[in-house]
Amino acid sequence: MSLHNKVILVTGGASGIGRATVNRLALDGAHVIVADTQAQLAGEVVTEVQQAGGSAEVHELDVTQEGAAKAAVSAIVSAHGRLDGAFNNAGIAGPVVKLVDIDPSQWAQVLAVNLTGVFSCIQAEIAQMIQQESGGSVVNTASICGLVALSHAAAYNAAKHGVVGLTKTAALEYGRNNIRVNAICPGFIDTPMLEQSTGASVEMLNRAIGTVPMRRIANATEVADVVAWLLSAQSSYVNGVAMPVDGGRTVQ
Repeated sequence: MSLHNKVILVTGGASGIGRATVNRLALDGAHVIVADTQAQLAGEVVTEVQQAGGSAEVHELDVTQEGAAKAAVSAIVSAHGRLDGAFNNAGIAGPVVKLVDIDPSQWAQVLAVNLTGVFSCIQAEIAQMIQQESGGSVVNTASICGLVALSHAAAYNAAKHGVVGLTKTAALEYGRNNIRVNAICPGFIDTPMLEQSTGASVEMLNRAIGTVPMRRIANATEVADVVAWLLSAQSSYVNGVAMPVDGGRTVQ
């Protein structure tokens, strides 16, 4: 896949799926803006990209801050003249408790990052892409929890279902502007977030693996490959899709 000279923003790009995707996009020729609250870790990712011959830069970004996404897009356009693609991937796991035990502040935090943060990014990105004759491609990180529900994850489930709804709405409204908006719905992926969610428990991890027809978890590069495809011209007629990347977990 060629993303040669494409300018692409990746939020949550300092670790996990975001980090793997930054490296994949750079390998395909894109200039990647690695946006994250963890600027030092994002800097390490940029160094990794550059040592491999790719092109990337850091942009410190907290998607929950009002106006931050709009300012980030403005800075990118000022520096590079356009925004060709975006991967809205910043997210947190949230509490692993039953619904009645969720503290309201925990609920608010999960929705602020995983749903409102994605909304803010989509809004800013599309506003720019409308002005470009070339349009653009946006990919949002939902989850299998945006397609089905997992127990003890009410806030996360609600936020990720919301991301799927946002994705479909944006695709419907802006397809005529040559802007495609899709979502990925990862299952159990070998990332720090999975370790956090399972409490690093081998028993819980094995239980999760047992629900996957392929009987394994994925590595982050397997998800990055799908994101790169959705951002590229090779998926030029794919719009409004919430694509499972889950080893068949949600077909049951």
